[in-house]
Amino acid sequence: MSTEARRAPFPPRPTDDPAPAEPEPQAEDEPSVFVPRRPLARPRETRPPVPEARTITPPPPPPASARFPDAPPGAAPAETTTRLRPVPADPQPAVPVPPPPAWSPAPAPDPALSWNAPWPVGAFGQPEPYEEPVRGLGPLARLRSRTGLAAVCVVLGLGLIGGALAGSWLPGEDGEGTADSGFAAAGSLWHNVPVDQLFPPTVKGTGAGPGGADRSWTRIAVAPDTGCAGAFDPLLARALAPVGCARLLRATYTDATQTHVTTVGLLFTKADPAAMAGLAARFRNERLDRRTDLLPLPYAAKGTPAAGFGARQRASWTVSVLTDAPVVAFAVSGWADGRTVDTPEPAPDAVRSGATSAPAQAGLGNEAQGLADRIQRKLRHTVSPATEKPS
Repeated sequence: MSTEARRAPFPPRPTDDPAPAEPEPQAEDEPSVFVPRRPLARPRETRPPVPEARTITPPPPPPASARFPDAPPGAAPAETTTRLRPVPADPQPAVPVPPPPAWSPAPAPDPALSWNAPWPVGAFGQPEPYEEPVRGLGPLARLRSRTGLAAVCVVLGLGLIGGALAGSWLPGEDGEGTADSGFAAAGSLWHNVPVDQLFPPTVKGTGAGPGGADRSWTRIAVAPDTGCAGAFDPLLARALAPVGCARLLRATYTDATQTHVTTVGLLFTKADPAAMAGLAARFRNERLDRRTDLLPLPYAAKGTPAAGFGARQRASWTVSVLTDAPVVAFAVSGWADGRTVDTPEPAPDAVRSGATSAPAQAGLGNEAQGLADRIQRKLRHTVSPATEKPS
């Protein structure tokens, strides 16, 4: 290949490119070490020219005379083609549209139904039950419902009260029936209960002695059950006469040292609860239990430490009229050696702190009071199981 063939001339540059091509920089034979070498500029891409768009104008339509040669001049041509027109559907009956309702303001909410409204409180501090409001009636329906509820409560209350009253009137129920049955049962103990149950052979008196000392009494004699003749001073017998005398039970005890003797007794009367309550009020108001001329007589059994225990040896005594049983309990104490006492002292006075009488110093008031109290407790304990109902 010749040198002329390799060096063929470049084609001519298009005339529509306004920007002249930059001459290519010629590379130096030897770059300078002091001047930095610039990078060669990238030759600009050349694009072929875009041909201009041409606007095609459609030819005008031919005149009507050319399209319709038979038509008279100036007349509109008649349409010779058949067009498809829409066929109307079956007519539907017209539905009357109601006029829009007249505007009315919305009802205001009830403040009582608001979550923030205070909860109503009833008569007993409890919230009232929720009532569904009846539409169309308003407060009248709520008033009728509350009236009906109140009527039901009244009927139930009257029924409960009537049942309670009827139950209290039935015999044998709690209340007066139980008290009457217990009172009657106590009146028959003298022939239904063994003597050892009413007068135990040994009685413990914890804290019954002077200064809270313990006492212990041993039974040494039991009197036969008899009437009340010869058991009381005449004035005391006259005071007890209104309640009658059904049976008299007595027993005599001695202390652990056999220095003192005490006769304790239970007088079963014929009186009802009202008569026993009246007798107890008289003894309390007139202080009959403190009079030295109204004393019970001791039971002196031969061959016992109480053989010399007579009326002149009485040192202290107590008389108690029970109201829950037809019983008068009493006790009288003295010395076992038979010494006489000029002025007996009531047990309530002899057991007081600071008493200086001979019966008080000897503890005879504690003997009579302590033994009488424990015999009464034994009597009440015996009556309670007798009045219990079988399960």
